Amino acid sequence: MNSKLILTLDGEIINEHSLETETLSVGRKHTNDIQLNDLTVSGRHAMISQTQPDQIFVEDLGSTNGTLVNGNHIKKVALRHGDIIQMGHHQFTFLTEGSTQYEPTMFIKAELDETQMVLPDWESRAESIKGQPLAGLRTLNGPLARTVMELRKPFNTIGFQGHKMALISRGLDNYTISPVPATKSRRSSDLVLLNGEKLGPAAIALKPEDVISISGFEVEFYFIH
Repeated sequence: MNSKLILTLDGEIINEHSLETETLSVGRKHTNDIQLNDLTVSGRHAMISQTQPDQIFVEDLGSTNGTLVNGNHIKKVALRHGDIIQMGHHQFTFLTEGSTQYEPTMFIKAELDETQMVLPDWESRAESIKGQPLAGLRTLNGPLARTVMELRKPFNTIGFQGHKMALISRGLDNYTISPVPATKSRRSSDLVLLNGEKLGPAAIALKPEDVISISGFEVEFYFIH
């Protein structure tokens, strides 16, 4: 079985790794097959292995912060197409040959958006939210259903086909979502919907199980415990 791992950080693709050997070690040390420059990743964090035909496993190697598959902590589990492996701040999407290519409809990117300059600057805001509850977005449909995207940064934009469409801000008490003004006209189907309703100009506090939709692509807001 020809398979590969798509490595992403903050929703952006960093690298692609083909699973051509029986094992691939992942960790912060340079001796690993895949090295992650991430202080939340252990020296030898996890192992990807093909121990039997047409079956690939991911195994946590006793890492400090653990390995998650589709948002759940695991010790060792068999991988299926579209599974999301989380190690520290990095994510791997597991894809098998002949499956849909990795072309996410919705993207998420952490940044300080130009439309929000009235808010505290990045450094002070990042410091103030330390210790606050962490939330994420969970993909509900499409070929990459079950994808988990963590909202760690103070500001995170979501969009469609490369265009910013909404801003999710992480505050002291909650997360809020607000629309990003369009630089050009959009189709009505490209509007951002929150629980089926069009976003208004004011920021709205997000609640667990809120569903954000863009062009039929849906993600659910939730708090990570």
